[in-house]
Amino acid sequence: MTKQKSVKTFILDTNVILHDPSCIHQFEENDIVIPITVIEEIDHFKRGSQVINLNAREFVRTLDSLTGKLLFNGGVKLGKGKGKVRIVISKSMALEIKESFREDTPDHRILNTAFLLHKKSPASERVILVTKDVNLRMKAKALGVLAEDYTTDRIGSIDELYSGKETIENFDDEIIQKFFKPPYSIEVDEIAKKLKSELLPNKYFILKNENRSVLTYLNQDMQLFERIDKQNVYGIMPRNAEQTFATHALSNPNVPLVTLTGKAGTGKTLLALANALQVRKSFRQIYIARPIVPLSNKDIGFLPGDVESKIGPYMQPLWDNLKVIQDQFKETDSKFTAIENLIKDNKLVIEPLTYIRGRSLQRIFFIVDEAQNLTPHEVKTIITRAGAGVKIVLTGDIYQIDHPYLDTQSNGLSYLIDHFKGEKLYSHINLEKGERSELAELASNIL
Repeated sequence: MTKQKSVKTFILDTNVILHDPSCIHQFEENDIVIPITVIEEIDHFKRGSQVINLNAREFVRTLDSLTGKLLFNGGVKLGKGKGKVRIVISKSMALEIKESFREDTPDHRILNTAFLLHKKSPASERVILVTKDVNLRMKAKALGVLAEDYTTDRIGSIDELYSGKETIENFDDEIIQKFFKPPYSIEVDEIAKKLKSELLPNKYFILKNENRSVLTYLNQDMQLFERIDKQNVYGIMPRNAEQTFATHALSNPNVPLVTLTGKAGTGKTLLALANALQVRKSFRQIYIARPIVPLSNKDIGFLPGDVESKIGPYMQPLWDNLKVIQDQFKETDSKFTAIENLIKDNKLVIEPLTYIRGRSLQRIFFIVDEAQNLTPHEVKTIITRAGAGVKIVLTGDIYQIDHPYLDTQSNGLSYLIDHFKGEKLYSHINLEKGERSELAELASNIL
């Protein structure tokens, strides 16, 4: 006789729902409890144009579709092979909660719901609080309640994240020399066995030995290794192999999705913007955006001034990169004035990411800066809105995250790299060498 799998009960915190509004469908056959306090908190996030507000509204619509009294009693079945979801109203705080925590806060009321369900449930049934708030997890564990992070969209070891490139030392000199003769490419079969590497579409290689080296990439169809040369892109010349790879990926018309990672000063945003300007005639508009993640996760509404003065500091680094490119030319140069005209004609737009709501993403070179501050759900929302002729570039440093509930393994940029690795329509390069200055590089490495 097959032993029946025990069903767990997961209590969801508000931050889990705002992180992934589809989360209630991610717990397989297990049951889900939503404390009434979570519904109250979600209500405060419904208004606004930030992604967090869109997620709140999406979740409310999902709950609204689960009509009937069962949502507050026995629970509503979420579908075949799924558990039930129900809303729980806790009328009073447990004595243990009152004695341990003096303040009556939403977090403590959510914890109270989990604690009461834990006490009522038999030992064989596991009640687990799911929250992205590490402090709340610790409080739960102190009271004997199991608590976990939401890990459905969390990737494995960050040390094994795809870098998009590989260096092969002591490589066959005869083969390297072939790359410098027409047709400047070599068929895969001739070189694959000597590489002994994982071969993926659009993967980049540095082949080197004591005498010479060559930069190559495995093309989209995995038929040829093609040589890559440095190219001046709108006044910006790549300073190392990684930047050369990035420029190639950004200018490749057959690759509509590119990610660039690396610490500050490696040239991610500058290269993306320069390449966008270089190929601007192939697109209707260049759109550069970044998510706004205010200090301490407060909404920008708490800042003084009008909307422009509030978002200005977040957008300034993008304007600074544009100025660096513009300063490569004299004011009388056609490329200098072209940038001025693109801004004037609204062909080059720099705005917060939330402003793309409702925009038509057709024939747009779309750069998303600081993408490590996006959730996997937000990244999916952006990419699934891509229309014909769109090029999407996401840049960011996965080790420099400002979002309070994201880390190196749960942010949207890492998630995208992990899941799109090996796709023909995708290229990725991790930039490691800083190129701002010797001082900036030193500070980035040791501070």
